[in-house]
Amino acid sequence: MTTFADLGLSPKLLTALEKTTLKTPTPIQAQAIPHIMQGRDLMGLAQTGTGKTAAFGLPLLHRLLDLGHPPGPKNVRALILAPTRELTLQIKENLEVFTKGTAVKVLMVVGGASINKQTQALSRGADVLVATPGRLIDLLERGDVSLEKCAYLVLDEADHMLDMGFIHSLRRIAKHIPLRRQTLMFSATMPKDMDEIAGTYLRDPIRVQVAPPGKPIERISQGVHYIPTGDKAKLLESYLKNHVSEQALVFSRTKHGADKLAKLLGGWGFKVGAIHGNRSQNQRDRILSEFKAGEVDVLVATDVAARGIDIPTVRHVYNYDMPNVPENYVHRIGRTARAGADGSSISFCAPAEMGELQAIEKMLKTLLPVIGGAPWSADIVAAAPKPGQNRGQRSGGGGRQGQQLTKNPGQKPGKRPQGGPKPQGAARPRPQGGAQAPRRQGQARWSS
Repeated sequence: MTTFADLGLSPKLLTALEKTTLKTPTPIQAQAIPHIMQGRDLMGLAQTGTGKTAAFGLPLLHRLLDLGHPPGPKNVRALILAPTRELTLQIKENLEVFTKGTAVKVLMVVGGASINKQTQALSRGADVLVATPGRLIDLLERGDVSLEKCAYLVLDEADHMLDMGFIHSLRRIAKHIPLRRQTLMFSATMPKDMDEIAGTYLRDPIRVQVAPPGKPIERISQGVHYIPTGDKAKLLESYLKNHVSEQALVFSRTKHGADKLAKLLGGWGFKVGAIHGNRSQNQRDRILSEFKAGEVDVLVATDVAARGIDIPTVRHVYNYDMPNVPENYVHRIGRTARAGADGSSISFCAPAEMGELQAIEKMLKTLLPVIGGAPWSADIVAAAPKPGQNRGQRSGGGGRQGQQLTKNPGQKPGKRPQGGPKPQGAARPRPQGGAQAPRRQGQARWSS
């Protein structure tokens, strides 16, 4: 069995590792660390929750520990770029665990926080700077930070950077970094544009892949529950009541929907919080801290939290709204089953979301086990409002339809889509099947 000591890491890092839950390297760590310590550029592909931060962080810190002198005012020795504030904070906190008791200085800069305080901190320089692209560009344009002596560039969650349009920001930042540097790129999925990024910023890179990109980790049990949009809130309540002692993460498609659902769950007695792009950095940090401390049992979030939440106690992930980007499904459910634990994921699929579900299953190359209801028939899917229509009715407790159905989940909505089937009395507790044959019932564990 490979150990961290076998990888040749500094004794100081090994001492720090002894105080963590990391006992043996994960596959991505065991394969990537030796190449990084040799100075090679590297492209690492691994699912969420497999330890990518330590895979690039430990060898990076190992090399910085040997320098023995401070970086100098405004200078940065190593730059780690991440797409979201939550992921940036997670990386910083993990690195600070490894650097405790050493002279290595780790700083973080993100939007939504005081740029003046960040400028003041950078005035003394940083060994490692973890940053979101937008705020880093602001600081570069103000002359508050220099990358002229930056010898290491890490692109974490590079696929998400593509999704969020950060490729142009990356080009602007790269101009400030010397060409003679070591560049590392880590990702959970492999979009077509990834090869272009690798060819532009990496030199003769080693490619490390520990599992097919875009696959969830095996310890997550998955399932889909077919349910009308207006009945989702009560269904979620029933699931949450089945594991009141375990934490859950619930994903909503919209910011407004996340707030509405959190308010509704709070009214039902759950200790709940919500985070999304409209919340300030202080609000997001506070809610995440409460979630980590166990003061919040249910966290409702948009895809801003699909990456960057590393809380081992999260046992359940609910896709209240199906993600409209298939790859986001993998990242959402990857918030559970972390640090070697097991986890479960249940997706609620309304008629209008059949297209999203089919795209996810096509990416996974398998069908999700059905644990409730039956696949919607073609005529019901055709009659359902398409994404963007009746937006207020797509969130739990939101709009007239949501308010009506949370009082009586068995009651049909007052209105139906034009051209849709006529209502026939009270709705059945489970959605009716149709042209598609029902799949096997029961919840099955993922097998790759």
